Amino acid sequence: MNSRFVCLVACLLVVACGPVAAPGVDGGTEPERDAGGLADSGTTMDAGVMVDAGLTPDAGLATDGGLTLAIRAAAARQTALSNPLCTAIEPFYWEIGDADGGLVSGARGTMFGADTEVPIASASKWVFGAYVVERLKADLTQLDVNALTMRAGYSSFTSCAGTTTVATCHLSGMNGVLTPANVGRFDYGGGHFQKYGVDLGIGAMTNAMLETEFQRVLGAELTLGFNSPQLAGGMNGTAAGYARLLRKILSGSLEIKAHLGENAACTLRGPSCPTALGSPGGEAMHYSYGHWVEDAPGVGDGAFSSAGAFGFYPWIDATKTLYGVVSRREISGGAGMDSLECGRQLRKAFVTGVAQP
Repeated sequence: MNSRFVCLVACLLVVACGPVAAPGVDGGTEPERDAGGLADSGTTMDAGVMVDAGLTPDAGLATDGGLTLAIRAAAARQTALSNPLCTAIEPFYWEIGDADGGLVSGARGTMFGADTEVPIASASKWVFGAYVVERLKADLTQLDVNALTMRAGYSSFTSCAGTTTVATCHLSGMNGVLTPANVGRFDYGGGHFQKYGVDLGIGAMTNAMLETEFQRVLGAELTLGFNSPQLAGGMNGTAAGYARLLRKILSGSLEIKAHLGENAACTLRGPSCPTALGSPGGEAMHYSYGHWVEDAPGVGDGAFSSAGAFGFYPWIDATKTLYGVVSRREISGGAGMDSLECGRQLRKAFVTGVAQP
């Protein structure tokens, strides 16, 4: 039986949740804000909106409760075209798939596609988390859990502007200042990862060297590069390139699949999380190894994600059978949050087979 078909059956066993508010993304100035895909083979609709017309050979097979891939895909496409949270962020490209490849994709407008390169900002964090776990998988007791979950006490990061290596960025300005009282307390920012990079021995690496190193560990087929030696937000990428990473995670080819959500820190300061210091969003999510766990009580659906400041939003669903990407570039504040809200609607539509109005 087609493995994609099996994954979709597993996905339906989880009850889908509704839209919730998104986590924030790092601030700052572009591009310093903590800072093989599915080709569109579709038809042009109103105002240049593109949707894919092609589905897999299994499109007519019922997966569960009468739902077929065709029904799921149609629900997601309709949601992208008409849901207010999605129409508000036009133009953008989106896709949903599983470990075997893309299942459905489309675009609002013509500016962004699967191969359009954009600054992915905080989506870089998930790539770094995957890199560290993969590199140390022979003995994960070596992991600096505080660093990967932003509890290492490096709370003063501002920018890598004017620097050329991981180490020079770490030493720039207040980036490398340790606040001992903050150790063990969640404080969202790039300083934790920058210091960890130095500790891992990649401090001397430039943008080009970082790209080579990440490909060495995560796979040569991954086409994600750096515009800045900022490990928490300095990468460029495409939806197709990031989707390859997500598919490798879903397939189990990368060790981080087994550790998604592990040792997650509470992030929203309040009675249930008195230790948190600073979170970019207003939702009580958790934060694991370079990625959010969208598990806020009453609203989260348990997905794993890493929204970027300029609107790039990659995700893996709670069952670890589906991935998705929303790709765009928008420098106005809240772009990552806005993309996440649309992405959640697309995810719910695909899982339930019901377009989200």
